Amino acid sequence: MAKPLLPDELWERIEPLLPPLRSHPKGGHPWVENREALTGILFVLRTGIPWEYLPQEMGCGCGMTCWRRLRDWQAAGVWQRLHELLLAELNVADKIDWSRAIVDSAMLRAMCGGLKTGPNPTDRRKPGSKHHLLTDGWGVPLVLILTAANVHDVKELLPLVDHIPPV
Repeated sequence: MAKPLLPDELWERIEPLLPPLRSHPKGGHPWVENREALTGILFVLRTGIPWEYLPQEMGCGCGMTCWRRLRDWQAAGVWQRLHELLLAELNVADKIDWSRAIVDSAMLRAMCGGLKTGPNPTDRRKPGSKHHLLTDGWGVPLVLILTAANVHDVKELLPLVDHIPPV
C-alpha cells in the first residue's frame, strides 16, 4: 500500500489550526472536508501537476476547491502558526542549532507582477521576486521573507533575524 500523503500525526497538529467550515444558509453543494482538501493540496504541491488535473478519484474535490482552501488558509495565517508550532516542538526536543545560522536567497520570475516584484538585475530587468531564507545550523528553515528581485541580500539580514518566531 502507498504511503499516505497526510499521516494522522501531522493531521492532528494541523486540524486545530484550521478555521471551521462555514455552513450554507441557502443549501448548496456540501463542503469538501478539510482533511480531504489538504490531501489534494499536498498531492498537487508534491507532484507539480496543475490544479485542474487533480484526480477526482482521490475524493479531494476539484483542484479549484483545493486551491481556494489553500488561499484562504494562507490568508488566515494557518501556515505561519503551523511553522511556529513545529519550531517550538523542535526547540523543546533540542533539534535546533542556535549556535550558527545560514542565510541565502533565490530569485524567481514574476511574470504577472505583484506587490513584491522589481526589476531582476540578472534577467535583463524583467519583473522578479527574491526569497530570503534563514536556517539554523542543521538547515531547519526559521524565516522566509519575499522581496523584489532588486533588493540586496545584505539589507534583509537584520529583518530576517528580527522575524525569527519566538519559540
